[in-house]
Amino acid sequence: MTTLRLIEIFASVQGETSLAGLPTTFIRLAACNLRCTWCDTTYSFGRGDEWSMDHILEKVNHLRCPYVCVTGGEPLLQENVYSLMTQLCDSGFRLSLETGGSLSTAKVDPRVIRILDIKCPKSGMSHKNEWSNLSLLRRNDEVKFVLVDREDYEYAKGICQQYQLYDQVNHVLFSPVHGVLHPQELVKWILEDALPIRLNLQIHKFIWDPLTKGV
Repeated sequence: MTTLRLIEIFASVQGETSLAGLPTTFIRLAACNLRCTWCDTTYSFGRGDEWSMDHILEKVNHLRCPYVCVTGGEPLLQENVYSLMTQLCDSGFRLSLETGGSLSTAKVDPRVIRILDIKCPKSGMSHKNEWSNLSLLRRNDEVKFVLVDREDYEYAKGICQQYQLYDQVNHVLFSPVHGVLHPQELVKWILEDALPIRLNLQIHKFIWDPLTKGV
């Protein structure tokens, strides 16, 4: 029996990316190989519960959202996630994958929107970035930088220029760490540099308490 270890499955509105605000089913897989300083889902580091593929698909169908997001933790740590994503695409769902950027995305079904996180210095994990993923990007993928301060901003800006990310994907996302870097400050920098990026605020943290799980 094909199984995956999950932390939770729930329906909510997407809080981030260009899909923000859309009703979405979230499949949060267990375990992560990174330890970012600002991580807001440390509860995903555990082993979770074992779910059969059929049970996952049944739950997703029951929640009836047209959009599905596979997230973590780091979902690509579990080999069976590739089969799950293909089955979800075959079932007609519009699927996105949120990955921390330290593992190759080469095996991900091409129908999946890959939300690729590039770790900045203040995450403590920038040395884990798998740079080969940037050569695999397609136009409908998205690249996200989570920013703590001006140092992270300058780093992200430099990576965008070095790898010509603005020409590779429709959406480059700059996301201020909630409660640490004020969005007004980040917007000021973006406008001063006339960057063609999308400000990425975690709207679920404005709708609910930022510590609320399952939303």
